[in-house]
Amino acid sequence: MERRSFIGRTLAGGALLGGAAGVSGVPPAHAKQSDHMIFAEDIRIERDVSGKPHKGKVFAAIQPHADDIPIFAAGLVAKLIKEGYTGYLINTTNDDCYSGPLSVGETVIDNEHDSEEVARALGLKKVFHLGYRNHRMDGVNPLEFMSRLVFLFRALKVDTVISFDHWAHYDINPDHFMTARAVEAASWMARGSKDFPEHFKIGLKPQDVPERYYHALGPQLINCVVDISSVIERKIRANMANKAQGPAGNAGVKLKELLAKENKKLPILGDTDETANYQYVKNFLIEDEKKLGKKFGVEYAEAYHYVDIRWSEEEYAPTLKDYIKKHTVTL
Repeated sequence: MERRSFIGRTLAGGALLGGAAGVSGVPPAHAKQSDHMIFAEDIRIERDVSGKPHKGKVFAAIQPHADDIPIFAAGLVAKLIKEGYTGYLINTTNDDCYSGPLSVGETVIDNEHDSEEVARALGLKKVFHLGYRNHRMDGVNPLEFMSRLVFLFRALKVDTVISFDHWAHYDINPDHFMTARAVEAASWMARGSKDFPEHFKIGLKPQDVPERYYHALGPQLINCVVDISSVIERKIRANMANKAQGPAGNAGVKLKELLAKENKKLPILGDTDETANYQYVKNFLIEDEKKLGKKFGVEYAEAYHYVDIRWSEEEYAPTLKDYIKKHTVTL
């Protein structure tokens, strides 16, 4: 399934656009997830909380393309920052193969600029651009790629990662599944005291990365639903900032211009470009988040496969202590 699809699922019959519904100028929207979620029996629901319960913690949101985090995880990113996290964005590709109207070089620059704007919209501290070629990540050396992430996880002292689900099925984009695999491997290896010892020579330390929030494009086992109602405005703004290739960007303006050519208008798009783009995102781009929220009793929600792997020896200490107490003999 492609990352982008036409909003023609609701427009194809001409319900909103009349005869214009099937033309190629209709702005694209993000691919639907709702038909590909397999819900676990025990769903973790992360509801809105007050205060800064996560103060001092750090997360890294890792995306192959400039539109991935805005589409799939901007709500979670904004919620974690609101609750005290410091967040970083890591772009693994340079997006040079996105099929827009610009040259390859211009496309790279535009997407890099958009990522910085997305980071500002969400409150992220910094963006790292790894610069791998778009659509060619299955040709990247996995060890080299993973080692760069290990370095960043240790340097930034990352506790939590957000990225594509390496266990999800039927994602045909190599950038997605190669990034996902590297994130999972690096999250595990960053805690090792003998992996990449040169890191320790410059003052870095092993870093445990136990928490992982994974999103997916295709079928995925969902065991975590995050209430993003209080930060939905930030998700809207993040998608508006993603102009070069995102499904939002200037889509509201384009739709308004398309309708104007037929002497038509959608009142909901308003009179300004800013309003048109805002209303487009709010009414057409995040309909899945609204449907998922309704299913779980909140206004807006995002879905994830959540993993929490605690490597602390304290988990095993009680059992060991009990055994010693019961079975120790005097010499």
